[in-house]
Amino acid sequence: MTYALVFSGQASQHPTMLPWLDTDPMAADALHAMGLCLGVNWRAAIQDEGCRSNNAFAQVLITGTSLAAWAAVKDKLPQAPAVVAGYSVGELSAFACAGVFSTDQAIALAAQRAALMDQAVSGLHTGLLAVSGISEGRVLAVSAGLGLECAIRVNPSQAVFAGTDDALSQAALALGAAGAVCKRLDVRVASHSSWMAQAAHAFSDVLSALPFAAPFCPIATNAHGVLSRQPAELRQALGQQLACTVRWSSCMEALAERQVSCVLEIGAGSALARMWNERYPDIPARSLDEFQGPKGAAQWVGMHFSS
Repeated sequence: MTYALVFSGQASQHPTMLPWLDTDPMAADALHAMGLCLGVNWRAAIQDEGCRSNNAFAQVLITGTSLAAWAAVKDKLPQAPAVVAGYSVGELSAFACAGVFSTDQAIALAAQRAALMDQAVSGLHTGLLAVSGISEGRVLAVSAGLGLECAIRVNPSQAVFAGTDDALSQAALALGAAGAVCKRLDVRVASHSSWMAQAAHAFSDVLSALPFAAPFCPIATNAHGVLSRQPAELRQALGQQLACTVRWSSCMEALAERQVSCVLEIGAGSALARMWNERYPDIPARSLDEFQGPKGAAQWVGMHFSS
């Protein structure tokens, strides 16, 4: 029996996320490292919508809290995960979880990543639009001329698109009329698109100076949608994903092919668990944020080892 871990990405953060985290002693070191970037009052800051969606705040928050949550739950689990993946900025947490680099390094990288992404679209108003109910090709046809790009591919009828605020607003109206369900995400940059080419190049330079260890388990990379344990491949993929489509559909396939018994999402919200359950209903997935603490989540994983 084995299990997979998936780490939440941006737009999943919310005011009541992981309420038990602050008092769990195993989470203290990661929260301290995060607090050096965000300040000790990060809980209060989440309450403010503007701060919560600010790229520089959100990426550090997601990375720090995910790794704090992982620290709290990992020793309670029956064994280490067989495979891991992270969604967008969640890749930093996945890499750190698998031992490629440390928690402190992941949090520092989150801050650098966010700064470079903000610089890439400085003076522009860009963002992301989640679209479901119609194909990627149909989305691009309906929104032709608006410059939208597929940022994250989830399944044949669900994806996230990057563009300017005006283009996303116009596209949402046209796509809604065509029968799609659209939702603006709480992200202020056109992630995983050509708008991020400058950021991807600069972030790759940052990563080139950082030692990468071989992970203790395979990682499904966003950029390629395949498993890897090779440090050079992982470094290249982590830099590249800023400016290319996240192949989350392929990442889920790669995890499922490992024949895991269940999937645990680490981080805020339950978006990844929901995506998984829609696609692989025979392999249960839940999010740590659904439980009252790490003990309940570990018991749930353990239940699938004894069944």
